[in-house]
Amino acid sequence: MNHQEHLDKISDLIKDLKFTMMTTVTHEGHLHACPMTTNQFDLARKEIWFIADKTTQTIADIQANPQVNLSYTTNSSKDYVSINGVAELVQDPNKLEELWSPTYAAFFENGKEDSRIQLIKVTPNGAEYWLSGNAVVNMFKMTAAAMSDGKVADSLGENHSVEF
Repeated sequence: MNHQEHLDKISDLIKDLKFTMMTTVTHEGHLHACPMTTNQFDLARKEIWFIADKTTQTIADIQANPQVNLSYTTNSSKDYVSINGVAELVQDPNKLEELWSPTYAAFFENGKEDSRIQLIKVTPNGAEYWLSGNAVVNMFKMTAAAMSDGKVADSLGENHSVEF
């Protein structure tokens, strides 16, 4: 596959996934992960957008160290995507208007005017993805390997890395 085909594959895997685990680095150097809703995902523009609460550990971590990782997994096929990038804290009323959903009123009592709202834009540096393939076929391969002491892990799916 060429570079664009890898990017298209990543976009295809993530397009229907709303949730990711965003990992940040704490001021002590520890990793901190929290679930986030992906509001907009556009690899062609190298932008992934989130709406967050300014008072959270995630925002404090990004202020100190903007390096983040986003982990996605598909529900049905057990495919995985890991995106590393740089997070930027953005104040943009027009972008907020574009990303806003009435669902956020449950988190921000003053709606779009809530002073705790913080936009996060992640600019990806690179990504890695794993395609696990057909689960039934993989089960038979693992069973056959267990019975014959053969190694099949390398043939249970695909793994690719992409730089942006």
